[in-house]
Amino acid sequence: MVSLGNVLFNGLAYGMLLFVISVGLSVTMGLMGFANLAHGAFAMLGGYVATTLMNKAGVPFLLTLPVAFVAVAAVSFVLERVLYRRLYRAGELDQVLLTIGLVFMAVAGATYVWGPGQQPVRMPDYLTGQWTVAGIDIGVYRLFLILVGIAVTAALVLGIERTRFGAMIRAAVDNPRMAQGCGINVNRVFSLTFMAGSGLAGLGGAVGINLIGLDPGFPVKFMVYFLIVVAVGGLGSIKGSLIAALLLGVFDVGGKYYVPEAGAFIIYAVMVSLLLWRPAGLFGRR
Repeated sequence: MVSLGNVLFNGLAYGMLLFVISVGLSVTMGLMGFANLAHGAFAMLGGYVATTLMNKAGVPFLLTLPVAFVAVAAVSFVLERVLYRRLYRAGELDQVLLTIGLVFMAVAGATYVWGPGQQPVRMPDYLTGQWTVAGIDIGVYRLFLILVGIAVTAALVLGIERTRFGAMIRAAVDNPRMAQGCGINVNRVFSLTFMAGSGLAGLGGAVGINLIGLDPGFPVKFMVYFLIVVAVGGLGSIKGSLIAALLLGVFDVGGKYYVPEAGAFIIYAVMVSLLLWRPAGLFGRR
């Protein structure tokens, strides 16, 4: 029987990874009101950028992470200007159809370029191994995921709470028309926020390839998980996304260890219970 300490540690690591990938979706949906179901495709692209650089060019794993962030942010900038912007004022059905279409195009494109199988990944030696502390097995790679999640959380909180651009984002979220009237270029704020959110997805996809794997079915397989984090946490809430991702991670890992026959029932039961308690999410606006 796996100890509760190990379940909590592994669940926190998994939850932190879900947070890094999902928080961009929460912020962009909260800010732009755009149902971007293709968010997982950006995470998948970040993973493929990292594995290609590692396996084909011998680039160290840590150096692939900022490259994945920048590459995915650049691709999202083009898509935002060419496709997404045209549907900002469209209905949710149109947005869903567009982004679902992008998901299947991404799956087909990844299958054509990289093949249908899992991408081989070999972590550097300094991220392998584990320690045992107070009966808890501390995997170095999972500890690294937790540290990355903490760093991303701190950067987002400081960036939104302590910078001028963060103040512009808050103003655009609270009242886009008033923000526009005060001279804030809301469209530019949208574009930069979308790039940052997509870049974080790419970073999450790259940093998590050794834990959740990478194949062309990635955006379909994990789409529901990302949406659960956003729905339970509340649109646009960093704190809510963090707590929702950690809860999802812990309950998902705990369910797999203790009641594997229940499958994903546990996390859906937790999601339904939380949404019945707070329909707008833990920290969503009523």
